[in-house]
Amino acid sequence: MQYLVTGASGHLGQKVVRYLRHNISDGEVHAGVHNMAKANLFTGLDVVVNHLDYFDQSSIDQAMTGIDVLIYIPSITYDLTKRIQEFENVLAGAQRHHVENFIFVSFFADQVNNPFQMAPFYAYVPRRLAGSGIAYAYVRNSLYADPLVSYLPELIERGHLIYPVGDQPLSFISRDDSAKAIASLAVQPALRGRGQSYLLTMSHNYNMVELAKIMSDVSDQPITYRPVTVEQFARIYRDDGGAELASMYAAGGQGLLKGISDDFHRLTGEAPENMEEFLYHHYQK
Repeated sequence: MQYLVTGASGHLGQKVVRYLRHNISDGEVHAGVHNMAKANLFTGLDVVVNHLDYFDQSSIDQAMTGIDVLIYIPSITYDLTKRIQEFENVLAGAQRHHVENFIFVSFFADQVNNPFQMAPFYAYVPRRLAGSGIAYAYVRNSLYADPLVSYLPELIERGHLIYPVGDQPLSFISRDDSAKAIASLAVQPALRGRGQSYLLTMSHNYNMVELAKIMSDVSDQPITYRPVTVEQFARIYRDDGGAELASMYAAGGQGLLKGISDDFHRLTGEAPENMEEFLYHHYQK
């Protein structure tokens, strides 16, 4: 079997490649990389590195030649039209090269009433795949826990969380656990190929009072919860995708980002790392 991971040089993509390389005994892993200057990320991993530009048909064709299982990790752009076109270009390439299985790495903010600016993309792709003629499955990640580690110093200085979600809990997963589950899915044909949907979360969701308490315990600094409005949040982080992030937390405030499941266990046979474990393992005081 030949496996291709797109977006392989990104934070998640690198981890998926490493877990996939570890999991397969008979096959080859291909890393699709937009910036070939990052090819050295895979030195020593026995991985085939291919240039893959979502807007360059020749690179798509070269990367997909002979591929059996495609793990599609979207780009991080907040441009909805561009994101959809990137996917359509990849799908067309998969169809040209008769890729047998398509695994879409999605996000759980895909409900029809979700105000997150990228929700239409996450809702669109599974429906598009359903009529594509390609066997597929998709993984819906919850919020990544990883950014909380680098966010903690700001929270300590501020003294409180400000997410505009009110009393609604949020669900999280670490990138490492997400990658582990995606790689496990890729190598288990019985679990993919029939439009299956998997939601990857920790075993517990967290309201902001709970999350602030965990962060206080981990950092040994007092952190409470004092939410701002969605509009204030967008202004505070105006230069860091504030409007888009604010639309996501608006969804959280409507209770649309709190789902939990045991799909991680179903895919890996293991328990996901919880928030306390994750922050204690990764935050350096």
